[in-house]
Amino acid sequence: MLLAKGYVDVAKGKTIEDVAIVVRGNQIVSVGHQDSVAKLGSVAMQGNYRVVDLKDKYLLPGVMDMHVHLSSDAEDNFLESMNYSIPRQTVKAVKNARSTLMAGFTTVRDLGASGYSVIATRDAIKAGEIPGPRIWAVGHALSITGGHCDDNFAAPEAHSVAAGVADGPWAVRQKVRENIKYGANAIKICATGGVFSKGTKVGVQQYIEQELAAAADEAHRCGLVVAAHAHGTSGIKAAIRAGIDSIEHCSFMDEDAIKMAVKAGTYLSCDIYNTEYTLAFGEANGVPQANIEKEKQVSKAQRDSFRRATLAGAKMVFGSDAAIYPHGDNGKQFSRMVTFGMTPAQALQAATVNSAALIQQEDTLGQLKPGFYADIIAVDGDPLADISVMERVSFVMKDGVIYKD
Repeated sequence: MLLAKGYVDVAKGKTIEDVAIVVRGNQIVSVGHQDSVAKLGSVAMQGNYRVVDLKDKYLLPGVMDMHVHLSSDAEDNFLESMNYSIPRQTVKAVKNARSTLMAGFTTVRDLGASGYSVIATRDAIKAGEIPGPRIWAVGHALSITGGHCDDNFAAPEAHSVAAGVADGPWAVRQKVRENIKYGANAIKICATGGVFSKGTKVGVQQYIEQELAAAADEAHRCGLVVAAHAHGTSGIKAAIRAGIDSIEHCSFMDEDAIKMAVKAGTYLSCDIYNTEYTLAFGEANGVPQANIEKEKQVSKAQRDSFRRATLAGAKMVFGSDAAIYPHGDNGKQFSRMVTFGMTPAQALQAATVNSAALIQQEDTLGQLKPGFYADIIAVDGDPLADISVMERVSFVMKDGVIYKD
């Protein structure tokens, strides 16, 4: 049984004081005021339940980040890290999975890693061999030849082609099937150019609508959610029309694109925290100047798109692009989300109920309710009054197991 000063009902956006939560195995059994739950707890206590005293803390469901890259580190030299072996990247993923969990993020979606390294990490976490969050992993991100998710930094004579490259609708379907064959439980396709690639313009559309639709159809037939990397308006609109479930980055959205997203129910994932890190440390970490200049192009526009989409009532999820900044600092994005237009309740909903709905886990994750998985975190104050407390998570339980106390 967990006893706490209060908990946040994220769905309703309000705080309940003097709370007790009973956990049995990996599920929440009951949630409520301490006096009422104590009656249920008296039965629980007879079953040798442990009491965890968190009376000065506030509880929340474990939060979720829908856009991370666990196999990469922002602190590493940008170009040198592109030559890391798959075993080296897998070790990185193991390390970063633990840091992410300790920060209170009990569920993440990894949107691209080489050699199925994060899929292996996910499976090791599920087997109980290493600590880490629940992971939805895409395997290789799909890209056109020379696109944002291709390997464009190698010399031509190296003939280096990223494993996710696929041109044309049938090739796209084949690549989706290949990712699923090797364990992907989500799919990502790169619809436009990006910041950290060579030879691509951030806002320019790459995949055409027919190719995007092929990816969405193939993923949906297998019950998987599909994400589209898309900075530019034309790529965003094409992805929405194609039936893509979430748009990543969303930097240059006009009003029509926002209206389309609202009407279609498409989820938007805007990484509005990492700009300061890139501009402060990117050059020292070997990021080419051309890429830093592209970050300058998107940062203000992306935050403006985030603000306008929030005001329009678009479905928003928490996606930070961890690896562009250090893993474990994910919680710092909450304050940015409030600064740029969300209420604290909306920011928490983006990282809980909305993210759970995106990955089709709204009946098991994202809330503190009986029957849900016991993914529970604690912070030192009420995040609805001060969202910055989400940067300092002091207690982490995932699947009924305490990892940080």
